[in-house]
Amino acid sequence: MQSRTSFNNGERRLSASSLVTGSEVAPQAGASCVITTDSEKSLVSRQASHVQQIELRSYVFLDSLQPQLAAYMGTASQGFLPIPGDACLWMEVSPGMAVHRVTDIALKASNVRLGQMVVERAFGSLALYHRDQSTVIHSGDVVLDAIGSSVSRRTKPEVSWTEVIRAITPDHAVLINRQNRRGSMIQSGMSMFILETEPAGYVLMAANEAEKASNITVVDVKGVGAFGRLTLAGKEGDVEEAAAAAMRSIDLINRQ
Repeated sequence: MQSRTSFNNGERRLSASSLVTGSEVAPQAGASCVITTDSEKSLVSRQASHVQQIELRSYVFLDSLQPQLAAYMGTASQGFLPIPGDACLWMEVSPGMAVHRVTDIALKASNVRLGQMVVERAFGSLALYHRDQSTVIHSGDVVLDAIGSSVSRRTKPEVSWTEVIRAITPDHAVLINRQNRRGSMIQSGMSMFILETEPAGYVLMAANEAEKASNITVVDVKGVGAFGRLTLAGKEGDVEEAAAAAMRSIDLINRQ
């Protein structure tokens, strides 16, 4: 007869070198019982800790995508295409690979559609779309709760450069059009508004508000990278009005 080794209540030995601690539960007939071990609890705790270490760099909610900005974002989208009038949430996080976890949380929270997900050297960005604003806001709230952050804790935008250049020359216009193939073309004689922000995602808010405010042409909107860059063109008065609206949107974020 083989000898049996007894253990104290609350201990079970899986092998000669592995001891798992936990509470023993006597299962009832026909019922199954799952015991969460201390090692599993430690793993869950570490995973939660990693999520809490994600830094929220930019959090940009666009209530209604304007036609030109929606079309421009569609040219760069590898996911679902945005439609003018859609609500949009753009988030940028650090480290870059953490955007996968943020994306997973957001998509499981509601039926938002994923338009973009970009993993850069230091940052990661994603764009979520839905016709219903509350659906987009809900996914954003769930992400903020999961990473232990809030809109007030996002990195505030800094304007690195802003300028209105009037009556642009033909040579300048040609070079801009060759470099920026996703937006509309700028013509010689037009005025041009340029804006550079850090973090990058805030130029999307500036572009959307500028298009709401004035009859301008969206030439270029780069919302990823170390800096965000926006280029708008049009008649001088229209460009000045759009520039004012863009700067007001940045100032509003900083005052919130």
